[in-house]
Amino acid sequence: MKVVAAYLLAVLGGNANPDAAAINKILSSVGIEAKAENVDKLIASLKGKNVEEVIAEGTKKLAALPAGGAAPAAAAPAKQEAAKEAPKEDKKKKEEPKEEEDEDMGLGLFD
Repeated sequence: MKVVAAYLLAVLGGNANPDAAAINKILSSVGIEAKAENVDKLIASLKGKNVEEVIAEGTKKLAALPAGGAAPAAAAPAKQEAAKEAPKEDKKKKEEPKEEEDEDMGLGLFD
């Protein structure tokens, strides 16, 4: 992701087709060293393509994926069972002796 972010920053900076040197320069400016194979792979996969078109195409693909709306409905019965078990846990908590608060011995962190 860092390499992709550097590539996109170079494009936003006006370099329509960033090379490995441009990407490495951006990454090294923030103390990151990228693997040459990752940089080369990204450059090869985006060579001759318009980044805005690639992003728009990817957005269309993501829109076609299901949002997963059915999963919460399936989990609803489990919540009801957990709610029935919760009062038992509260009774156990009440039976435990109360522990004293941590004493800072007069040495507060923000004094």
